[in-house]
Amino acid sequence: MPYAAVDVHVHPSTAEFLVGAMGPLREAVEAHFHRAIPVRSVAEMADEFRADQVLAVLLAWDASSASGFPPVTNDFVARCVADHPDAFVGFASVDPWQGRAAVAELRRAIAQLGLRGLKLHPSAQAFAPDDHRFYDLYAACAELEIPVLFHTGTTGLGAGLPGGAGIKLGYSRPVLLDAVAADFPELQIVAAHPSWPWQDEMLAVAQHKTNVWLDLSGWSPRRWSPALRDAVLGPLSDRAMFGTDYPFITFGQWQKAFLTHEPSDEVVAKVLRGNAVRLLGLELDDDGTEGRPA
Repeated sequence: MPYAAVDVHVHPSTAEFLVGAMGPLREAVEAHFHRAIPVRSVAEMADEFRADQVLAVLLAWDASSASGFPPVTNDFVARCVADHPDAFVGFASVDPWQGRAAVAELRRAIAQLGLRGLKLHPSAQAFAPDDHRFYDLYAACAELEIPVLFHTGTTGLGAGLPGGAGIKLGYSRPVLLDAVAADFPELQIVAAHPSWPWQDEMLAVAQHKTNVWLDLSGWSPRRWSPALRDAVLGPLSDRAMFGTDYPFITFGQWQKAFLTHEPSDEVVAKVLRGNAVRLLGLELDDDGTEGRPA
């Protein structure tokens, strides 16, 4: 299948995520995105991405210590990939508060399950990325030569609820990634979402640290600031990557909005697909039926 894009930020639109891991916060997230999200099967998800000719980076989720809700397990994501290798590649998640057990689980997810990176959500998991207590996790990522994707900026989780359901946005300030990028220069760090209300802070970190990449998911490109637009079309075009935050935004919506900025064909190719292929070491066989890791 020829791939039009690689979506670097996809959540399962299944009961494991929408009902289990999100618990009672699902309604607030749907209100934040102004849309109801139906529960789908894995097969239905895979068919959606095939129809759009998009390879999806499917994210596990483990905020169990902070939230008390069950995780979307690494084994679940690995099964999705095994069942639909032409539609998905997978990223692990671990609970950073589990210390050595988290590092061991990450190693298992990469070495035994074949997942390709690590997803962390500092606000949902209630940890500061620059806290040295979590540096063993980053060291393992560097050793395994996998990228780590951090949520940055505001979140729909708890949005509009008293106290934001206890979720603290400050854990997801982009400047907290600056120390991690400096202390682990060999580690490839992906900063998810346009980082509002600290978008300029994120751009400063990414332009200063060449091991920091931008994941453009979660916001319509129509809402980008002029500074973000100029960075994506210019100096950060080699490290900016398309993502939807599926199931909350779809590929068609995102692509249509992105093209209103009149990017060059070269930038479109890099942002929609090329940068992710390079970061993840993917081999996409456009004449066959599968997109597999190299």
